Amino acid sequence: MYVKKLDISYHDTLLVSLSFHINRSLALVGQSGSGKSLTLKALLGMLPQTMQCDLEIEADFELIGGKTLSFVPQNPFTALSPLTKITDHFLVDRSRQEVLLEKVGLSGTLLDRYPPELSGGQLQRVILMIALEFHPKLILLDEPTTALDAANRTMIIELLTYLQEEMGFKMLFVTHDIESVRGLCEEIVVIKEGRKIETGRLFEVLKNPKEPYTQALIEANFSQRSFRQ
Repeated sequence: MYVKKLDISYHDTLLVSLSFHINRSLALVGQSGSGKSLTLKALLGMLPQTMQCDLEIEADFELIGGKTLSFVPQNPFTALSPLTKITDHFLVDRSRQEVLLEKVGLSGTLLDRYPPELSGGQLQRVILMIALEFHPKLILLDEPTTALDAANRTMIIELLTYLQEEMGFKMLFVTHDIESVRGLCEEIVVIKEGRKIETGRLFEVLKNPKEPYTQALIEANFSQRSFRQ
């Protein structure tokens, strides 16, 4: 999939101007305010009406939400209705739900429980399977490990690797945490103020960043991880 052109503007101010390929798994990385969320909203068709969007995409599938395009939000604790049973968040039938949960190591008995009764790791696994229930071609992930502890972050990354191998979807992983995509994404685009400043194979950029901004992101993430541990 090739995003040939993505220009987002507000009145006469150009906020985002990007192009990028999603060959298999791409990390879109930048600090808060760099344009990551606007990029996601543009791809999902969810930009405010006050903004203008010029989007050109080449893909071998139609970008139709729910069927070929799916989304995993940042915070599993607020993504689902707390008053709705897990089973009623799915659109597929009960037997299919149980198969989906089994893929991520969860029991079908969780389907009759409510979101507040589940842990963060359980919730994020449920949300992943809701996003994948119709075998989408592309999944957009908005910092899906940020609200989780270290053990659950590792588990979700390993699950995504396994699920992508099994189901064959493309993945755009949006994050400020450049280290969180190590071992998951093949390629990276680093953005600053809505512009692409560095791109390449992920392991090469992590090993030898060319831009001071990228180096600062790497150093900040290492520092934060050391503090949390």
